[in-house]
Amino acid sequence: MTLRDRVDAALKQAMRDRDAARLATLRLINAAIKDQEIAARGKGGDTQLGDDDVLAILGKMTKQRYESVRAYEEAGRIDLAEREEQEVAVIAEFLPRQLSEKEVNEAVEAAIQETEATSIRDMGKIMGVLKAKYTGQMDFGAVGPKIKDRMTG
Repeated sequence: MTLRDRVDAALKQAMRDRDAARLATLRLINAAIKDQEIAARGKGGDTQLGDDDVLAILGKMTKQRYESVRAYEEAGRIDLAEREEQEVAVIAEFLPRQLSEKEVNEAVEAAIQETEATSIRDMGKIMGVLKAKYTGQMDFGAVGPKIKDRMTG
């Protein structure tokens, strides 16, 4: 069962359960996926997104919600922050398990060895290997500085 199929099945179940909050989040996920499919169709690409594409969309949605939570908390709008956190929980159901700090460090080291990277110029190769293997399992924004430290240190 593809990730897209799992989202569709969860959407149907949320409708049956009359779970309005969950249903709203699942509809947002579905809309984001359809937007990407329409964009791909306009470029002449494959109109059916693969699991990696859907994982990238879910990761982006999660990141946006965490940013919103932070902004709402700073503004004192705890009610809105809680709603965003509930959306994150629904989105997280479809994401693979996140790697621990130790596992991320090990993955970075393995990617450096695999690409035979010797300088910071090889960062793109390293990130390419990590994205191919660990999409949705690590925050690539946080991995970049780790690679820089490792390659310059």
